[in-house]
Amino acid sequence: MATRKSQPQTGGAARKSAGSAATGSGALPPYGQGIREAIARGDAGEMKRVAASARKYVKDVQAALDKLDQALGSAGK
Repeated sequence: MATRKSQPQTGGAARKSAGSAATGSGALPPYGQGIREAIARGDAGEMKRVAASARKYVKDVQAALDKLDQALGSAGK
C-alpha cells in the first residue's frame, strides 16, 4: 500500500507573513487578504508577483471548471 508524504502545514503564521511567503517559498495563495496586504505594503515587485500568481490560479480553476462542466454534460446523456 502506497503512503503519502506529509507536507508541511501552512498555518496562520505563514499567511500573516505574506511578504516572506512571496519571496521565500514561491507560491502565495491568491486569497483576498494576501492581495490586500501586498497592496498595503506598496512593494510593486511583490504586487506583480501576487497578481501573476492569482491570475494563474484563476486560470487553472477556470480550466478545471470547464472540464467539470464537460463531464457533467456527457454524464447527463
